[in-house]
Amino acid sequence: MASIPGFTVLGRERMSGVDTAWLRMEHPTNLMMIVGVMMFADKIDFKKLQSTLEQRFLTYPRFKQKAVQDPTGAWWETDKKFDLPNHVKRIKVTGKNGKPGGKKELEDLVSQLASEPLDFTRPLWQFHLVENYNGGCALITRIHHCYADGIALISVMLSLTGESAEASLARPLPVAKRPRTEMDFWTSVTKPMASVWSGAMKLTRGLVEQGLEIAKDPATMREFATKGMELADELRKIAMMPPDTPTRFKGNLGRAKRVAWCEPLSLAEVKVIGKALGCSINDVLLATASGALRDYLDKKGDQADGVEVRAIVPVNLRPIEKAHELGNQFGLVFVELPVGVEDPVERVHLVNERMAALKGSPQPVVAFVLLSAVGLGPKILQNQIASLIGRNATSVMTNVPGPQTPLFFAGREITEIDFWVPQSGGIGMGLSILTYNGKVQFGLITDSGLVPDPDTIINQFAEEFERLVMMTLMGPYGPEFSGELERAFGDTRGSDATAGGLAKKKLKRGLPK
Repeated sequence: MASIPGFTVLGRERMSGVDTAWLRMEHPTNLMMIVGVMMFADKIDFKKLQSTLEQRFLTYPRFKQKAVQDPTGAWWETDKKFDLPNHVKRIKVTGKNGKPGGKKELEDLVSQLASEPLDFTRPLWQFHLVENYNGGCALITRIHHCYADGIALISVMLSLTGESAEASLARPLPVAKRPRTEMDFWTSVTKPMASVWSGAMKLTRGLVEQGLEIAKDPATMREFATKGMELADELRKIAMMPPDTPTRFKGNLGRAKRVAWCEPLSLAEVKVIGKALGCSINDVLLATASGALRDYLDKKGDQADGVEVRAIVPVNLRPIEKAHELGNQFGLVFVELPVGVEDPVERVHLVNERMAALKGSPQPVVAFVLLSAVGLGPKILQNQIASLIGRNATSVMTNVPGPQTPLFFAGREITEIDFWVPQSGGIGMGLSILTYNGKVQFGLITDSGLVPDPDTIINQFAEEFERLVMMTLMGPYGPEFSGELERAFGDTRGSDATAGGLAKKKLKRGLPK
């Protein structure tokens, strides 16, 4: 009985297997924290910040609990000495000549905090209010992955906000549900996954609850055997997967991390380019990321042509109506990124083909079941699985949809949101994509010993997307998209002031390399 997730004994609640797995993955060279930063044009009052967290964040009882481990496994235990000031700090960043800090200083601070472990004697989360950032302020959040996945944490953070300054300071509304979004990756991949997942779990529960009675039904047993064979076959594929391509992105990890973010892209522009190419928004973004990695290898004098870099992409297995629930409910897929392809349009189509091949695959379910199992087993087994995953991938790339209208927190409007995902095993790079208020935000975290300058990669995203725009504008896209392209980028025959005109001008002097 004590091994059942949610089972309570002596004031402790049993942690689920998959949450235990993420707790145990904590390592000095790869801390299992999700790190985020919200930026504001105006300053936040510290007392209003504390009040917001008390009234909204702490309505989730889990955040007053700490994670404890003993020989029987991992448990949630209420922190009897919980004190909010231990988790909410105020700090300043200083720029040149003593002036308030800017982007570089904030990146340095976030990098430092991303390299420092949380205090395991307390609940594993912390907020830092940066009171003098860029004329306004910034709020840095660190929450351990064992509490929740990205989809759940976005929902948590949304529950702290309001659609106006007044609403954000009012008594909290019921926990926010997942917002409507233009990001189509989650639904296009998750729906087939949910079918496989629910079918497998239904049959498993049936066998447990009904015992031999269900085994008397040949049709049910055939279905169970078929799904079991599918899952076993997918597990075999993961185990036999060859190691990822050796590049400067892989190697021995250190403790220091570097984070970077770039100016956001227009979601409307990304969307219309995807439609014109017959691909998803996610295809466009992953292809853009591939181009940025290629450019970095070129600049370092490394061979880039023909290089394939494997990324782990989380896939949501949580029903949309349960987005606000804590815990980890996602699987993983391995995606080959066409870093070695120079043509940006060809890259998009290759990513599209590879992602399409994964839709309906049981791979995410296998990964989830595997993590759940090893989380309830000996830690040495989990270390072996984490090592296998790290050997087979170079990066973690996650895409989380956010709200498409401006939000307010503690009375101030959020101007930008970025976040960074942890990497497990020997993976030393993580790319996070978040949409907010009509923009696409990119965040990159790297091992500082392997990639000490992630800003060089992240700053290339806009250039790579511009190359893709130019190639698309010159391509044979269907007439049904011409109006959308013109509205998104301006008159392609027009002046240099429009995006289309700029594309024409650049094409005359050659595409940027």
